[in-house]
Parts: sequence; C-alpha cells; structure tokens
Amino acid sequence: MDHIRETFAQSKRKGRPVLVTFVTAGFPTPEETPDIMLGLQAGGTDIIELGLPFTDAVADGTVVQQASMTAIKNGVTVHSITLMVQEARKSGLHIPIVFVGYYNPILHYGEANLVADCSKAGVDGFIVVDLPAEDAVRFRNLCVGAGCSYIPIIAPCTPDDRIELLCCMADSFVYLVSRMGVTGMRSELDPELPGVVRKVKKLGGNPRVAVGFGIASRDQFLKITSVADGAIVGSCLLKDLARAPSGKRPEAARKFCLRMRGIPDHIDSSVNLGQDATRTSADQPIPRFVCQKKPSVTKRDVPGPYGGQYVPEAMWKCLSDLETSFKGTLKDPRFWEEYESYFPYVGRPSGLHKAPRLSAFAGGATIWLKREDLNHTGSHNINNALGQVLLARRLGKSKIIAETGVGYHGLATAAVCAKLDMKCTIYMGLHDMQHEAENVFMMRAMGATVLPVRSGSGSMCDAIDEAFRACIADSTHSHYVIGSAVGPHPLPTIVKTFQTVIGKETKTQFRQKTGTLPDAVVACVGAGSNAVGIFDPFIENKSVQIIGVERETEAAALASGSVGVLHGSKTYILQDEGGQISKPQSIFMGMNYPGVGPELANWKDSGRATFLSATGAQVLEGFRRMGELEGIIPALESSHAVWGAMQVAKQLGPGKNVVLCVSGRGDKQVQTVAEELLLLGPEIGWELPGRVTLEDGTWASSFQAVDSDLLHI
Repeated sequence: MDHIRETFAQSKRKGRPVLVTFVTAGFPTPEETPDIMLGLQAGGTDIIELGLPFTDAVADGTVVQQASMTAIKNGVTVHSITLMVQEARKSGLHIPIVFVGYYNPILHYGEANLVADCSKAGVDGFIVVDLPAEDAVRFRNLCVGAGCSYIPIIAPCTPDDRIELLCCMADSFVYLVSRMGVTGMRSELDPELPGVVRKVKKLGGNPRVAVGFGIASRDQFLKITSVADGAIVGSCLLKDLARAPSGKRPEAARKFCLRMRGIPDHIDSSVNLGQDATRTSADQPIPRFVCQKKPSVTKRDVPGPYGGQYVPEAMWKCLSDLETSFKGTLKDPRFWEEYESYFPYVGRPSGLHKAPRLSAFAGGATIWLKREDLNHTGSHNINNALGQVLLARRLGKSKIIAETGVGYHGLATAAVCAKLDMKCTIYMGLHDMQHEAENVFMMRAMGATVLPVRSGSGSMCDAIDEAFRACIADSTHSHYVIGSAVGPHPLPTIVKTFQTVIGKETKTQFRQKTGTLPDAVVACVGAGSNAVGIFDPFIENKSVQIIGVERETEAAALASGSVGVLHGSKTYILQDEGGQISKPQSIFMGMNYPGVGPELANWKDSGRATFLSATGAQVLEGFRRMGELEGIIPALESSHAVWGAMQVAKQLGPGKNVVLCVSGRGDKQVQTVAEELLLLGPEIGWELPGRVTLEDGTWASSFQAVDSDLLHI
C-alpha cells in the first residue's frame, strides 16, 4: 500500500495526475503480458491494473469481455498471473501493480493464499469488483497484513453513508466509477461527474480519488484529472493491443500512454517523468483496519453462508431500494388483491389430479399432477412474471428486462408486459434462439424485443449476464424480472414469494381431496424457481419428503458442483479448477444454468431436501410415459421430474401419495425431442413412427421431413 501511496504523493509533488492503465492478464497472449506491462511503464503509466479474467463479469463491457474470454482460452489462472508479475518485476517493472478481479476465482483459490502469493510475486493492491463492503473486512485485513492496499469502488448512486464507509476502508485511493453501466469507451463524460468527485472527497475525508469507466481520450483524461487525483483507462488500451500485430504490442502500450500524457513518442517517458527506478517503502508500520464505521451484516436470502449481494457497487443502491419496496409490498393487501385479480388471465388455480396409469406403470404410490403446464403461456413462469411486473410498476419503472433459456420465462414476461402495457426487452442466448424459433416468434408477436446474446456459450447463463448489464446501465427506469430463484438478495426471495402460489395451492387442494398431506413432493431443478415454489410451503411439514431432480450427475450443480459465487449469490455452482464457470449445454435448455438458488443449497446442506440426477435417456423415458399413459406432453424440464416421481413412487410403495409439479408443457419442444430420438430412441426402446429417409439418402425426423416437403410446395 505504501508503494501506491508514494506514487500518488510523487505525482502531487510534480503537479501531474496519476495515470492508471488496465490490461487483462493473458491478453492477447500470456507470453506478451510482462512485456506489455513494461511498455506501459515506459510510456508513463503510474499504476497498472492487471485483470483476472472471469467468464461471467457482469460489470464488463464488450471489449473487456472479449479480452477476458481470450485470456481464459489461453489458460490464464491466478497462479499464471503471479508468474507474469514475477517475470515483469525481474525485467525491471517497478511501478505499482493492482490485481483486479471478480470474487469467485478468488474464493476458489483461497483469499489468504491469493494475497500471500500475489504479494510475494510483487502485487501491491487488490480491487474485487463484486465483493460487498460487508464481506470485505476480512479480505481487507489480509491485504493490510501483507503490506498490500485494498481499493474499494464507489458508484455515482452510492449513498452518502456508504461513501463514508468505503472511503474509511481505503488506505491508498478509491476507485470512482464515472457513470452507471459497464466498462467501455464513451464520447462524452457525465456532466455531473465533477460534483460526484467533490462529494466523495468531502464525505470521505479528502481521499485520493481515481476515476474509471468510459475514458477514451487525452481530453477526457485531462477533464477528469482536473478534479480527481487520477484516471483509469482500459477499454481503449485493450482495443489498441488487439489491433497491434504480435511482437508490436508492448510498443503499442507505450505509445498509448504517451498519447494520454501528451508526450511525443520518441521520448522515454519513464525518464522524462522522473519515476523511481525501485519500489519505495515508508518506514512507518502498516496500520490495521481501524475504521470506526462498522459495516452491517451482508444481507442474505437464507440463514448461513448462501445468498448475499456479491454485485458491482453500481447495483447496490437499486437492490437496497428494491428490498425496501418489496418489504412494503408484502404488507400491502391492495397489491395482493391486484395480483390475484389477474388469476383468471393466468389460469389459476391450476389443477391437481391423479395420474392413475402413470401410477400403475411406476408400481407403488399414487402420483398426483400439479398442472402448472395449463397456465397461460404454458408454464409456472407467469406466476413470477406477473408479480414482478406489478412490483416494477409500483416502483415507477417503465421498462422491463428479462432473460430466458428455453423461452418459457420470456413468453410469460412478454405476455404480462403486453397485458400491463410495459416495454419489454428479453435477452436470449443465440444457441437457445436457434433451437426455440417458435418461442422467439411468439415473444416478438406479443411486442417484446428479443435480443440475441452471442457471448460465452450462448446459453441462459450468458443471457442473465447480459440482462444484469442492461439493468446496471439503466437501473433508474428498468426493472430486471429474473426468471429463476437466483441472483443477489432480494431477487431469490422475490421469485420464491411469487412462486409459492404453487405449493400453497397444492397444499390446500390435496387436503380438500384427501384430508391429509402428500408423502412426497417432486419437482425438476434447473436453477430452481418451480422447485422452491412448490417446496417452500411444505418445508415445515417434516412428514413430507422434498425431492428435486437435476440433470445428469456431471452437469448438476448440487450433485457435482462446489460452493462459489455466481450472479451475485453464493451457492452451489459448476466451476473448473480456476474458478471459471462451467456451462452445460444440451437439449434441456431450461436446465442449463450452472448453479442453483441459495434456498436449494441450504436445503441440501440441512438434509431437508433430497436431489436425484436424471440422464438424457431417463428424461426421454419420463417424457414418453407421460404422453403415452396420461395424454400429456410435458416440457423436457418437467420430464426430469416425471422420471423422478416414478422412482419415488416405487420407493414409497402402495398407499402413499406423490405430488409431481408439471412445471411446463412440451408442445414447443417436440421438434427437439424428435431429433434426440434419432440418437437415443433405440437405446431406450422407443422409436416413434416418422424416421424418414430423404431424397438425398439421409434420414431425419418426420418434423424435418414435413418441413422439407413444405419448402417445395
């Protein structure tokens, strides 16, 4: 921390602002990173921010995202970054290095290990983009103990008392985000920015302030540093590095800094600016964190470690406001009267009835079906979409943002927005859009704007990333209607609250029909919205078994995942050895989320819920039996639960009762099933009539054949 403080002190003595440059470690290649850092030093940068790439960086714009994905493909890890720093230090790099990253790779590596290894390699400070102040005290003390600086982030929307707290935690400087939104270049700076800088300095006791996000030119650098102590540039530097040919990138980095400094490129800036040739260290002892403003406890949706608000600072205020409004909504009978007034539109209450032929085939307990597939738009998702859009209107929001995987949440949100006259934008992974063209058409037919997400694997996880970015950029006017019980507090609680209508109805209906409670309740578990909705009202009824059914074991978060942080929440997730998110991709698009809601993680650890895993063949078996025996075509997601309910019925035996949540209908997925049967049909002994040989000698499903014939009419 002394090295960074001394850098600011030197710059002040020489009457020039601090230039901080951001580069992603391993971009464009790991081998070039040490030389690029040396090039930045030669060009006159004062501090280097070295970025740890992360698959799901919700505060990063397109340029930084692309750099991160390149670095991840290049195999960059925390350990390899420390080696880059060591090499640069041995080659003469003497300016401060600040490590910048998202929390999950750090958590996976181990906070203490990270600080110790990075400090030993020559890292001087740390910025953790999504680590909330309430959780950062321990990490900050680890940094201080290692002689490193902890650098908090402040956003334009950060409340005054929180600004005081964050400045109190800073020991070298604070990072002020110049505007709401994500990283990336902007043609104009926010005219309110100087006032924000002055407010931070006043409230924080005159801390050193460096401003980042959107700085793309020397003119902007000078405008910002006329009121701030320094400025941070990144995206425009990364673009220069991407354009430069291999071998020329260190020189491109040098020239970039010279342009920012306004120095001719033939001058050695490191000499011209009088930078020290060695790292400096003050003689005074390093103080421990003694801030008198104590952070409150991190807000979580469930007891224990799960949930939380692991989000960029720019999201903190809108989440806090949302929580306050939601708590008021819960106590307002007028809101719930309005919510229930739309039940005829939704189709509630949904039916509960026996499945006698499916029960007989399973051989054991009686299986009952809770028919969420009969809701308007064909799934349980409309319960949550209706509640959240009404909540958004109560908050005065005019725009709705949503994500969707297979399309059910998108359809539900589009329908409700049409009904309530709200503007609707839905993000959907490109891969999912290509497989669900009918759902995309229907969403657009209801007036929604459906935007393809091309980053990552083009799946639901990537769509959630993009929806969060859109929400950060326009939190004043937009509300993100998240479709699953995931995300930062209070989003999982909000989703669960609106989905518990499933379990409450089931409980009432079953008692009316039998005078008792079921022996087990079964639901599919992707991210978990339908599961928490039907499970939660039964949690206190210990006689009722709670069983969730995930994807095949290797792609199931609860079966094979580990504890980590994704989309603002600590829960079980699928991740690799470097803490990068592993994203399953299959025909079960609604089940492709690489994590689960914090409530389900808590129930797993407590033993209150049991979780099974279904293979692709077993899912198709469930799909088949529900169609042949009950005349119901379930969604592939629900088919997981159908197979699970048959196993539970066998286990419980005659005289018992199992309620199965049929969370969605499968009429929009029959093409997908038909294609999958071409591969798995023989394996499970189910070959539907319709395997057709085409004119060119190839074969396809009957759906494809019909499509082919229609094209020639």
